[in-house]
Amino acid sequence: MEAGEANKTRSGVLIDSIRTSSWQSRIAVVLVAVLLVLLLKQAAQDPGQFLSQLFIGLTNGAILALVALGYTLVYGIIELINFAHGDNFMIGSFVGLTVLSGTFAGLSLFGAITDDSGTFLKIIGVIITLFVAMSVCGLVNVGIERVAYKPLRNSPRLAVLITAIGMSFILQNVGLIWKGPAQVPFPQLISDEKVFGPGSILFRWNDLFVVGVTIPLLIALSYFIQRTKQGKAMRAVAQDKEAASMMGINVNRTISITFLLGGILAGASGVMYGLFNGITVFNVGFTQGLYAFTAAVLGGIGNLTGAVVGGLLIGIIGAMSDQYIGTRWTAIVIFAVLILVLVFRPRGLLGDRSAVQGGGE
Repeated sequence: MEAGEANKTRSGVLIDSIRTSSWQSRIAVVLVAVLLVLLLKQAAQDPGQFLSQLFIGLTNGAILALVALGYTLVYGIIELINFAHGDNFMIGSFVGLTVLSGTFAGLSLFGAITDDSGTFLKIIGVIITLFVAMSVCGLVNVGIERVAYKPLRNSPRLAVLITAIGMSFILQNVGLIWKGPAQVPFPQLISDEKVFGPGSILFRWNDLFVVGVTIPLLIALSYFIQRTKQGKAMRAVAQDKEAASMMGINVNRTISITFLLGGILAGASGVMYGLFNGITVFNVGFTQGLYAFTAAVLGGIGNLTGAVVGGLLIGIIGAMSDQYIGTRWTAIVIFAVLILVLVFRPRGLLGDRSAVQGGGE
């Protein structure tokens, strides 16, 4: 009897919640249900192709998630949208390409690492490239904060926003001068052959590479913010800068470290993008940065977990749209999803609390 009454109570609560829900919520539920039915239909017709696209989406989403985390970290601390962050991602890919080529400013420093290099040399080359790109992009981000943002910290937000857009154009033109307007090929150091998967299911070595780099970076970032002294300082500054300063926390250093972390993630994702897609170009930072910013807003701007969730969702949506709707519709589908989410949930999927406060509403 008690179990039956409990079930009736749950059913009653569910019915009451449906009756009292707004028409926007009901429309959202219907749209999600229709979308799931269509995806399940495609999965039933060709499960191999569906799972392959899912893996591609997760891989692209992992790259976007790292970039989105850079937006979220900075916003969580000083509530600034760092529009130059996407172009720093592009700089990371260019730095990686330069390291692999062994040539800088016309000087040949060492032999290039190419498709024909040995496996050991490729592994060492990728590790060194990631380290150098992460270091350079981290320092570039810190430099941008010190030169462009710090002097305007007490200025109106519009001034800082315009400055961020200006820094974005500066970095984009640096890339244009550095590598030119055409697409630049990356050496294929990571094999695109299948790792595992029966039949037509495709999970490649370069997919595994992206996942294998992304997960440790996410774990390290989470540990840094939650467990270290500097991470606690970041959480304190995010909550109240003045109070944190009164307690002896160096606010300027904390903000600089936040930009450093964002740049490190941008550098890693830039190298992974180049190795995964085989190309880079001077304006890739604008497109990828726009998608990453969309992911951050989708998950809840300023929310660490939301940035990762948003990046993975954007990657999956893009991959499914490419396969089942058409590549020229992908951007429309992604931003349509963003608009729908913001209409029904203006604070994003997981809310917009500060990233260093753990996220959620």
